Amino acid sequence: MDVVDKSKSTIAGARERTSEIRERLHSRIPGGAHTYAKGDDQFPEALSPILIRGTGCRVWDVDGHEYIEYGMGLRSVTLGHAFEPVVEAASAQMRLGSNFTRPALIELECAEQMLDLVGGDMVKFAKNGSDVVTAAVKLARAYTGRDHVAICSDHPFFSTDDWFIGTTQMNAGIPESVSRLTRGFRYNDLTSLERLFLEHQIAAVVMEAETTVEPLPGFLDSVVRLCHANGALLILDEMITGFRWHNGGAQAFHGVKADLVTYGKALANGFSVSALVGRQEIMSLGGIRHDRPRVFLLSTTHGAEYSGLAAAMAVMRVYREQPVIDTMWRQGSRLAAGVQKIAGELGLKGYFDVIGRPCNLVYSTRDAARVPSQAFRTLFLAETLKRGLIMPSMVVSYAHSDDIVDATIERVGEALVVYKRALEEGIEKYLPGRPVKPVMRKFN
Repeated sequence: MDVVDKSKSTIAGARERTSEIRERLHSRIPGGAHTYAKGDDQFPEALSPILIRGTGCRVWDVDGHEYIEYGMGLRSVTLGHAFEPVVEAASAQMRLGSNFTRPALIELECAEQMLDLVGGDMVKFAKNGSDVVTAAVKLARAYTGRDHVAICSDHPFFSTDDWFIGTTQMNAGIPESVSRLTRGFRYNDLTSLERLFLEHQIAAVVMEAETTVEPLPGFLDSVVRLCHANGALLILDEMITGFRWHNGGAQAFHGVKADLVTYGKALANGFSVSALVGRQEIMSLGGIRHDRPRVFLLSTTHGAEYSGLAAAMAVMRVYREQPVIDTMWRQGSRLAAGVQKIAGELGLKGYFDVIGRPCNLVYSTRDAARVPSQAFRTLFLAETLKRGLIMPSMVVSYAHSDDIVDATIERVGEALVVYKRALEEGIEKYLPGRPVKPVMRKFN
C-alpha cells in the first residue's frame, strides 16, 4: 500500500536553488521551458518548482520538497514516473543500439503490436504529436487533392505547425495565406461543419473525439458520414484519449472509425514516441509502392529511435496484462467525488467545479460573479502547491493509490477553505502575485 506521510503535507522552507535556476533557465531557454504549458506564467510566482526526479506519482524539486503530481507530464505518464518494466525495456534496447542505417526488427514488432491494439492498417512513428497530426493533414491534402482543413475550434491544440498555430492568437511569423486554409467549426454543432463543406473544398476534418464535453448522441457518427459524403477524411487526434479512455482509444470507446488517427503522450509513458495510424490506401501514399505523386510523409532521423519503441512496446504489454484503464477511471471517480463533496459542503458549487471524464479530470475556477477567473485559478494552484500538490489539472495515473487520492482530497479541501475566504473577502487579499495566463495569447 502506498502510504502518504502527512507530516510532509505542507511545503515550506528554502527555495534558493529554485530561484537561482529559474533565472538561468530564462537566460538560456526562451520562456524558461521547452513546452509552453510548463512555463512560469502557468504557475504562481515564487511557487513554480523545478523538478529533479520522480517515482510513481511523486516528484521532488531542487530544494528537496516532495509533491504528489497531477497532470503527469501533460498526461504523457499514465503508469507512473520511472515505471520499472518500461525503464528496463528501454535500457535493455539501449545496450543493443539506438539508431541504425537500415530499419530494425523492433520497428516492425512495435508497428504490429500497435496496430493489433488500436486497429488500423499501417503506422508511422515519430517523436512529437504535432509532427504526426501535421503529417496526417499533408496526407489528406495529397489524397483528396484539396487544400482547406476544418478544425474543431473548441479543442485547444493540434500542432505547433503553421496550418494550426496560424488560427490562434500566437500567430506571429505565420503568413495569412496559410492561416486562411484552416477553418473552424463548433463541437456538437453539425450545422457549423456542414456550412464549411458548402463554402470550401475540405480535405480533412481534424478533431478530438471529446475533451471535457461529451459528444451528443450520434454526433461523431454524423461527422464521419458528412466527411465521406463530401470526399473528405476524418483525422482523429487521440493524443489525450488514446491510452486513457480505452485500450483501443476513443475510437473503441465511442465505436467510431476515423480515416487517420494520431497518438502520442501516454503511448510510451513519457518517452518520446508518437504515431500516425490509418487506412492502407491513404498511408501508402507516403511509401514507395504506388504510381501517384510522392508524399513526403514523415522522414525523421529519430522517428523510430529504438529505446523509445521498446518503451512503447512495454507500455502496450502492461495495458494488455494489467487494469490500467479501469484503475484510472476508478481513481479519478474517487478523486472527483471527494473534492466535489467538500466543495458542496463549502458552498462552492458553481465557483469551483471538477469536470471531465474520471480518467482525465480538470477543474474550473470562477470569481464571486461566477465568471471564469485566472486569479482564482492562481490562488488554487498556490494553495495546493503549498500543501505538496502539483495540480494544473486533476489527471490521475495508474500510480495514484487510494491513500494518495484520499490525502489529496484532504489537502484540496484545505485549499478550498482559503478559496471560499477569497470569494467572501476579495481575491486581492489572498492572491500570491500576478495571475497565471492562458498560453495562447497575443502578447506577454
